[in-house]
Amino acid sequence: MADNNSLVGNETLQQYLINQVIIVQILVIIFLCINLLLIVTFFKNQFFYTTIRYILFAVTLLSDSFLLFMTNILVILHNFFLMVQVWLCVVICVVVLLYVTVTPVTLTAMTLERYVAICMPLRHGELCSTRSTMHCILIIHGLSSVPCIVILTTLFASASLSFYRQYQICSVEIFMLHMWQQHLRSAIYQVQFLIMCIIVIFCYVKIMKVAKAASGEDKKSTWKGLRTVILHGFQLLLCLIQLWTPFIEAAVLHSNFIIFKDLRYFNYIIFYLAPKCLSPLIYGLRDKVFFHALKHYASFGLYKRNIV
Repeated sequence: MADNNSLVGNETLQQYLINQVIIVQILVIIFLCINLLLIVTFFKNQFFYTTIRYILFAVTLLSDSFLLFMTNILVILHNFFLMVQVWLCVVICVVVLLYVTVTPVTLTAMTLERYVAICMPLRHGELCSTRSTMHCILIIHGLSSVPCIVILTTLFASASLSFYRQYQICSVEIFMLHMWQQHLRSAIYQVQFLIMCIIVIFCYVKIMKVAKAASGEDKKSTWKGLRTVILHGFQLLLCLIQLWTPFIEAAVLHSNFIIFKDLRYFNYIIFYLAPKCLSPLIYGLRDKVFFHALKHYASFGLYKRNIV
């Protein structure tokens, strides 16, 4: 009887995990399709890839798409307890560690662009040219790679060659062989996001002052820019909470594994997937120019399909 109950319990748990994976796959496919549509719209119009805010928007879309794809692989591996060699896990986690930071750093750059456009309009063309945008993208990826480089450097210094041939459930946590590595990782992320939060707050205050002093069309444009900065700030807040979730999950893991699985699933939905729908909302729907282009290409695609 006990064996039967155990078998039923295992089957129920397995079905529960399968249902979780199915829900994640549906959400990931929806977000990836939306991102793909927006990316295609971006490249179809020359105006977009010669304007800094749309270029940075495309960077966030590509970053979110890479992150969704790679974290989705990790979700599948975790839920079905599939083990891979550590060296392969390192490759997957390098992409995750890089692009988990690229999006918030890009959001900060977009906030600075709004600050320059509203508070320094005469210098906007000089500071936000296409050439400087390419430099900005390189700087974004350079800054975003700092946590990744530090984590991998500490891993290479601490682990033996045999460690990379072991089979483990892939997670960034397996790179944390010592407690000081976790503290160092936490410190780097907290410093990065503290600096980004200070920049966003500074831009918000400066734009608020200009908004109060502006009038007519300038006032309307300035308040729209202010709302964009607020949305960027909310996205950064979700990204900041996302950094704290591994430490909460690690504490729960020692007490109850089932609660740990549910908590990790909840955190993935709320703090990984949910923020990814905000970028399409901010620039894909709120921006009139991009929204009209999106409607044009979407309707044109449907028209061609009906003809065929």
